[in-house]
This record gives sequence, structure tokens and C-alpha cells, in this order.
Amino acid sequence: MMLKSRSLAWCAVLLVAATIAAGQTNAADNQNPKEREAKLIAVLQSDAPPAEKAITCKRLSVYGTSEAVPALAPLLLDKELSSWARIALEVIPGPAADEALRSAMGKAQGRLLVGVINSIAVRHDAQAVNGLVEKLKDKDSDPEVASAAAVALGRIGGQQAAQTLERSLAEVPATIRPAVAEGCILCAERSLAQGKAADAVKLYDTIRRANLPKQKLLEATRGAILARGSDGIPLLVEQLESADKAQVGIGLRTARELPGRDVTEALATELNRLSLDRRPLLLLALADRSDEAVLPVVVMAARGGPKEVRLVALEVLMRLGNVSCVPVLLAAAAENDAQVSQAAMLTLAHLPGAGVDTDLLARLPQATGKTRQVLLQLTGERQMEGALGTIMSSLNEGDAGVRSAAVQALGALGGDKQAVDLVNLLQKTQNPNDRANVEKALAAISGRAGASCVPCLLPLMQNSDPALRTIGLRVLVIAGGPDALAAVKSAFQDKDEAVQDEAARRLSAWPTNWPGDTAAAQALLALAKSDKKMLHQVLGLRGYLEYVRGDKQLNNSAKVTKVNELLPLIQRPEEKRLAISVVGALRTAGALELLTTLASDPAVTEDACSAIVNMSGRGMQGATRDQRQKALQMVVEKSKNDATKKRAEDLLQGVR
Repeated sequence: MMLKSRSLAWCAVLLVAATIAAGQTNAADNQNPKEREAKLIAVLQSDAPPAEKAITCKRLSVYGTSEAVPALAPLLLDKELSSWARIALEVIPGPAADEALRSAMGKAQGRLLVGVINSIAVRHDAQAVNGLVEKLKDKDSDPEVASAAAVALGRIGGQQAAQTLERSLAEVPATIRPAVAEGCILCAERSLAQGKAADAVKLYDTIRRANLPKQKLLEATRGAILARGSDGIPLLVEQLESADKAQVGIGLRTARELPGRDVTEALATELNRLSLDRRPLLLLALADRSDEAVLPVVVMAARGGPKEVRLVALEVLMRLGNVSCVPVLLAAAAENDAQVSQAAMLTLAHLPGAGVDTDLLARLPQATGKTRQVLLQLTGERQMEGALGTIMSSLNEGDAGVRSAAVQALGALGGDKQAVDLVNLLQKTQNPNDRANVEKALAAISGRAGASCVPCLLPLMQNSDPALRTIGLRVLVIAGGPDALAAVKSAFQDKDEAVQDEAARRLSAWPTNWPGDTAAAQALLALAKSDKKMLHQVLGLRGYLEYVRGDKQLNNSAKVTKVNELLPLIQRPEEKRLAISVVGALRTAGALELLTTLASDPAVTEDACSAIVNMSGRGMQGATRDQRQKALQMVVEKSKNDATKKRAEDLLQGVR
């Protein structure tokens, strides 16, 4: 607890110092660089508090030169400022900073020494190797110090560092060995980067033979494969075939990294030899290789073989594929297996590359059966407007699947002209499935075209078939506009009762579909007041309440008035709850009074009480203290919900 308090206090001091320093920064930035550095050095040499010196060290990491090193060097042995001094010394150019760190390595101890060694590693100071070797070999050395020295040797690299680390693997205690292994790996990586692959292989193999934690062995295995290049293929395959999941994982990772066409070919061969559960994983690894030889392998896997592998291959082709993959993908999309077909369709819909649309369009006129169906569906999904002529000619084909795909494509691509054709088709067919498909297509076109599509749809309302008039109502509401609304209102005079009911449902949904269109309000109110049919009254009430909720031209008081006027018509609990939800959002004195009235019905008392509490807990326009107190007292008396009652009681305390 004491340590935590001390840390918090130190952080507070630093924050204050940083604020002060920030205020001085703009002025300092305009100074002569030498003068600026001299002032910063003077702070370090003064009796300034540690926090101010810490911020100064940080600024010297930006502005400092070798001139600042003599002032920074003594701080390396200061428990509070060592890490701050190292921030500057790690980046100041020139040998002076290296000399200061090497000197401190002979004086510092414990964690301060570990920090100094880490900074030496950051600077890659080759002249520090002898000193680091001593720290690593010192049997009395702190394990943390020896570990830091081992890693630092790895970061610096060079023959002496590599040889020392290699020998130390078998000599150091187990607690230090992982750090020595990390140093060896770092040395090996530097050797490989410098073109010394043989030296890297030797180091990696030494690590693999050592008694080390598994993660270090895996890192060394990966390095050993990469350092060997193509000669590492057998070792790579060994990992892929291993019973150990971690080795398989490192094999899959390395399979993505090891370059070369011969590697790709070897992995392709291995793809057919691996156990079935690993083939998809290797295929994904292959797909991540930057090698032109990968695509033929993936295409071959997509063409046939185990389903699990085919599905992955089909997905991969979405990323790697091009127009050359179209035949294989089309064949898969036309198969009876739903999973394979859907995977191929998804890839075809998103297949990149120039010429894909042209290729698909060229195949469409001659295609038959399932392939024609697939191609028609793709014209819509890929927005291939050049296919409209062929799509239209497919509307009357005998194959139901082809007709369905053609209608779906028209829905995706069509406009007003195609809506006319679909309406004509709808009036000719008696097939329920065809009618359902055409309605979906008309709905899609109506949603895009809006009111301009209404004249194309109105012939449905003149058809003698009530089912088509019902479909007409559904798509007209999607198109919207005054003519569509007029057609819906006229349908209340239809001779078929089912059409009248559908008109009531569509009119009730108008405020939801078109919240900015208030033209339906009077028709909804008339429907709510009608005594022709209970269903129509209920739908009228619901639609009118939704209109009141969504009309932005009405202020809250006007909305309360409209709901009040509707109150005598609201008899069922369901509509009362809807009214409560509308009024509860208004937060006016009139709304509060109306909710109190609605609460008198036991069927919706709890709903009204909850709305009153929610409203009272927020700002409310025009409500007096007495009104709020009366409403909340009513909630306390009538509510059976403990939470609602408790909230009302708490709010009452505030009102009083």
C-alpha cells in the first residue's frame, strides 16, 4: 500500500512538472539550439526536484547532443532518474553516449544494471560485447542481469556474441537458458539478414537440440526452415505432419513465409497427403503465399475432392481468382449440394478481375438448366445491365428455376419499364410461386424507383383477381406518394372483403413506411372512427397513433391534444399501451395528466405508472410541483411493482 501511494505521489509530481515544462516548450523551441541545450543541462546540474529533471531528460532525447552526456551519465546510477536518463542516452548520437553506458555497466547493480544493459542493446554497441560476456558468464551474477546480457548480445550480434551464446546454452542455469536462446535467435536472424545462412542454420539447430521451453524450440524450428530455403522443405513437411498441434501451427505459419515455386509445389503435393482435417488449413496457408503457382492448386481443390477442402478453395478463389476460374465456379454453383453451390455463387458474385462480366454474359444465351439459372441470378447480383434482354426472354421459359432466377434478376436490375413487364407477367400467371417471386421483384423495384413507379403498378388494382389487387396494395405502399395513397384509400370500397382488410393493414403501416408523409392522417382517423369492422378501427387507431408519434411538424402539446381527442375510441389495452408509449415521450403537463387518466384502467396501470415515473425523472415542460406530486402519489398508491413504487417515492422526496 505504501509503495502504491508513493507511486501515485511520484506520478502527480511528474504531471505538474510536465505541465510546467509544456508551458516552457514553445519559448524554448525558438531559442538557439546550443543555448536551449545548455539550459536543459543546467537543470540537470542544479538542485531542481527529480520530477523537473525527469522531464528535462525527456526533452534532451529530442534536443540533446554529446554535450549533454556528462550531465546525464551520473543519473544512470540514480534510482529515480536512471530510466529517464536512458531515454535520452539511447538516442543521442556519437560515441560519448556509448561510453557512458559502458561505464555505468561496471558500476550499476540490480534493476539499474538491467536497464543500462537494455539501453546498450538498443544502441547495438559492439564495444560492449566483452562486458556483456562477463555479465553473462559471471556465476554470481543476478539471473535478471545475466538474462538481459544474453538478449543484448543477440541484439548486437557478431561472431563473438554468437559463439558465446551458443556455448552458453549448455552451461548456464535453466533460469537463464530461455534468454540465451532468445539471444541466439536474434543472432541467427541478423546472420540470415546479412546473407550468412549457414551461420544462422547452425545457431537454430543448436537451439533445437537444447533443453528449452517449447516456444523457443518452435521459434528455432521456424528459423531453421527459413534459413535453409528450399532445403528446409523436409523439415517444414515434418512440422505439418506432426502429432503436436503447436508444431503444426508453426509449420502453417512458415508455409506462408518460405519463398519459392518449388516450395509451393511441395506444399501442393503435401496437400493431398495430409489428414483431411489439416488440408483446409494448409490450403489457407497456400493462399497467403505470393506465388502464381498457388492459383492452379486452389482451382484443382475447388474442382473436386473432399467437401471440406472444396468449400475452403471456393472461398479462397473470391480473393485469388480471376476470369479463368469461371468454368470451375459455374460447375460448382450448378451442383445439387447446397453448401458447395452457395459457396461457388458467393465467389462468382464477388469474383474480381477484368472480363468476368463479359465472360458470364457470353455464356448466358447458350446456357440451359441449372447453369442458366445460376447465370441469371449472377446478372442481378453483379448488376450486369447488359443482360436485361436475355433476362426478359427467360421470363416465359418452362423451367421454373430459370423463370424464378430471371424474375429475381429483374428485381435487382429493373426500373419502371421492367415493372410494367412484371405487372403484365403477374396478370398472366396463376402459379403461386411465380406470383410470389414477381411480387418480391416489384417490391425491390418500387423501393428503388419510389412514386415514379406507381403508374406501372396501378393496373393491378383494376384486375378482377382479388389476389392481384392485394399484391398491388402491398407494392404500392412500398412505392409511396399521393397516387399510391389514393389507391389504398379507394380499396376500402373494393367488393372483396379480403382486399378491404389488406387496405386497412397497408394504410395503418403508412406512417411507419413514410414517417414524413402526413397525408394519411385524416384517412387513418376516419378509419379509427368507422364502425364498419373492429379490425379496421384497431388498425386505424394504431396507424394514427404512429402518425402522431412521428409527425415532426406537431409540437408536444399538439400531440397530446390529438391523443386526447382519440381517447374515447381507445378501448382495448393493446392500443392504450401504444398511446402510453406515445404520450410518455412528450414530457409536458398535458402528457402527465393524460397518463394519470390512462392509469385508471387496471389493465394498463403499471404501464402508465412506469411512464409517469420515467417522465418525472426528466425535465418536464409546464408541469407544476402540485401536478407532479399528485401524479407520483398516485403511482405510489396504485403501482404493484416495487421498483416503480420505490422510484416514485424517491422522486416525491425531491418534489416536496
